[in-house]
Amino acid sequence: MEETFFERVYGLVKKIPRGKAASYGQLAWMLGEVHGARQVGWAMRRCPDEIPWQRVVCADGRIAGGDYAEIRKALLMEEGVPFLPDGRVDLEACRWAGPETQSAF
Repeated sequence: MEETFFERVYGLVKKIPRGKAASYGQLAWMLGEVHGARQVGWAMRRCPDEIPWQRVVCADGRIAGGDYAEIRKALLMEEGVPFLPDGRVDLEACRWAGPETQSAF
């Protein structure tokens, strides 16, 4: 049986190491869905608890998640993810290059 898009997203997010972060669009690109950032966001809204969901942020480093944004920020800070003075994740300093060091970002 073929994996669903959501399952592919979760498989990729599981590989993001502690102290690193990736954007929704970056994950979509890695999955071959260049314009799939929104679908990655939908997948992350239904993300199982055992997946490191806090490591996926907006392209500009903002933390999405409504009521969960502060929890996500606390988890990222605990992992040593760097932040910019305005509260966004410093993706230049901690962007995950991908499972096989893919780096188009």
